[in-house]
Amino acid sequence: MEDKKLVCKDCSADFIFTAGEQEFYKEKGFDNEPVRCVECRRARKQQSNRR
Repeated sequence: MEDKKLVCKDCSADFIFTAGEQEFYKEKGFDNEPVRCVECRRARKQQSNRR
């Protein structure tokens, strides 16, 4: 499995979906690739925790 270059849905920045992350997603049974970069995922999680 090779690293994949993806584009963040929120900030349009390129980010790498590493082979290790892909394996983790596969082990957990996740079918979809991430749509947000790490920074946007973290910011979104913080926003939802404030409510």
